[in-house]
Amino acid sequence: MYVVVVYDVNVDRVDKVRKFLKTHLTWVQNSVLQGNVTKAELRSIKSNLKEIVDTSEDSVLIYKVRTEKYMERDEIGQTKGETDKII
Repeated sequence: MYVVVVYDVNVDRVDKVRKFLKTHLTWVQNSVLQGNVTKAELRSIKSNLKEIVDTSEDSVLIYKVRTEKYMERDEIGQTKGETDKII
C-alpha cells in the first residue's frame, strides 16, 4: 500500500522521527514522507512511532492508499526533498 505520513512533533523529537521515517519512506517536504510499504512494515512503523512520540503533545497522520496509481498530487512552487530513492 502507498502511505503519506505527516507529523507535527516537539522540536526535541523532530530529528528522531524524521530519521526513523526516512528508513522506510521518501522525504518529500518538511514533516512529510511517502512511499510504498507492506502491511507488516506499516505495523512496525506505527509501533516504533508510538515509542518515539509523546502522544500527549505530538501528532502523526498516516494517509493510506491502496496503490500509488490512485493518488494524484499537484505541486505548486519548488520541489523539496527527494523525488526518488537511489539505491
